Amino acid sequence: MDFALSPRIRATQTPPIPSVRAWAARYAGAAGPVLDLTQAVPGYPPHPDLLAKLAESAGSRATASYGPIDGEPALRAALAEDMSRFYGAKIGTDDIAITSGGNLAFTMAMTTLAGQGEAVMLPSPWYFNHRMALTALGIPCVPLDCRAEDGFVPDPDRAAGLMEGVRAIVLVTPNNPTGAVYPPEIIARFADLARRHGAWLVLDETYRDFLSPEQSPPHALFQDPAWRDNVVQLYSFSKAYCVPGHRVAAIASGPAFRCELMKALDTMQICAPRAAQTALAWGVEALRDWRVGNRAIMAGRAEAFRRAAGQLPGWRLDALGAYFAYLRLPEDAPEAVATAERLAVERGLLGLPGPFFGPGQERYLRLAFANASEEVIAQVPSRL
Repeated sequence: MDFALSPRIRATQTPPIPSVRAWAARYAGAAGPVLDLTQAVPGYPPHPDLLAKLAESAGSRATASYGPIDGEPALRAALAEDMSRFYGAKIGTDDIAITSGGNLAFTMAMTTLAGQGEAVMLPSPWYFNHRMALTALGIPCVPLDCRAEDGFVPDPDRAAGLMEGVRAIVLVTPNNPTGAVYPPEIIARFADLARRHGAWLVLDETYRDFLSPEQSPPHALFQDPAWRDNVVQLYSFSKAYCVPGHRVAAIASGPAFRCELMKALDTMQICAPRAAQTALAWGVEALRDWRVGNRAIMAGRAEAFRRAAGQLPGWRLDALGAYFAYLRLPEDAPEAVATAERLAVERGLLGLPGPFFGPGQERYLRLAFANASEEVIAQVPSRL
């Protein structure tokens, strides 16, 4: 007898990274050790002082109990101050809520924003977990195709023709999967588009700590107090502080959104992990220089990948930034899924094929180089 399961979950995409890693079980090792460039994970350890703080906090009786629904006040205040400095705007503790990781931040934001039949616009290629969350929640997705000739930067004019029924526009910058960084004027135009249509702008800036000084601040939205009316920002501590396993992220929003968000926070998480919040409250200011150093490491790896891509006849590097390289396959190569499987099985190189990131991506491969040293990145051309 078959017992019914949720049709929304059944329709949700299978998690891509385990699927690709399963191919590596058939790799015989001829090309050398497996190079796993599937997941956006920092390739260096957390700061030793942060590890010590995490251990101390985890051993505390105080952090073993429930905490505030919207997060530890010390961490909310520290992040608000950090954001105020970074964006050149006044952001307050009351604007911040802490969540159990970035994916849950997105899911709770979508739960708060979109009702029955109300759609969310995602630029394509998209971060697959965002698309998966919308499917699981039963929220229709309106794809906004981004073109290689535009550097995979979404076009507000094209979006304007797709706004009917759209409750929220989601932008991810620096982008996952392409690495594209959206110019401030493009972000401002999307904010204006959303406002004119009575929609929300959801800005995922998980990778903002890896922007160069020339790219900071990435936009001026927070300099207008009216941002609180219809802008929601998502941020993750996982990348900048190298603690993805501790699941701590944040949502910045105005009071109307926040009032309803509290219901989702209490329902889905009750509170985010308290030990990690306590340690990170110390780390936001104390590790500022360390974070700048990590940004330089990532910039070096990006440049190393650019050099490596220059050694690949037939391949084309269409976008590069943050943790990611988005490569167009040679004309005579099979479609992306077949190519990615062959690379895993025959060459021990694991990357994610473009179709995992949306329609029209059959000629692309995403490689996440953040966890690879420059010496490892130099091996990529021989594998490809």
